[in-house]
Amino acid sequence: MSEIQASSTELTSQYIAQITGDLERNTKEQERIGAEVEALQEQLRTLQHDHTVLVNMQQALGGASPVGEAAAKTAVSVPSHAAAEPKRSRPKKTAAAGAGKAATKKPAAEASSAKASKTAGKPSLVDLIRNHLQQQNEPRSAAEISSALTQAHPDRTIKTTVVRTTVEGLVAKSHAHRTKQGSSVFYTAATAPQSTEAEPQPEATAG
Repeated sequence: MSEIQASSTELTSQYIAQITGDLERNTKEQERIGAEVEALQEQLRTLQHDHTVLVNMQQALGGASPVGEAAAKTAVSVPSHAAAEPKRSRPKKTAAAGAGKAATKKPAAEASSAKASKTAGKPSLVDLIRNHLQQQNEPRSAAEISSALTQAHPDRTIKTTVVRTTVEGLVAKSHAHRTKQGSSVFYTAATAPQSTEAEPQPEATAG
């Protein structure tokens, strides 16, 4: 009986260890996906804001609505020609698209200027993290970066999981370096500008 009990306790401990490991992996995967979802939601909010601005400009100008109706009419009439003459339907499509682009040049320019002023007043999280790392002399963890940015920008909600995902993206693009000390991961800014500064020297001597 004692051997059976010992074997059962070993099996139980193995199951507990396996379940614990699965739970840890599950939790880490949830954090990673949650960070990606938050980043995508932030991009979606920006696109929705830009869409609202563009719609308001289109309504304010008023001249863009007939172009939309004409584009809709040509889109309906194109399939009938496409069934009989597929080669001739393509120039009509491109002409309608060109007319639409020409009509929406002014709203697009105004929207880009409005977006530029918005981004100038509120930098993106990527720019904040990159600038913060460039100002540091020592490696920083994702938690340290998020706490520092939260103190510097109290009006923004900056979570550690989002910061970690963003910094990993910078590491993938060689804009930052990652170092591991034990179980902790630290990040530093990339020192790429030195190589780019050395390039113009031979050009100057050649000229």
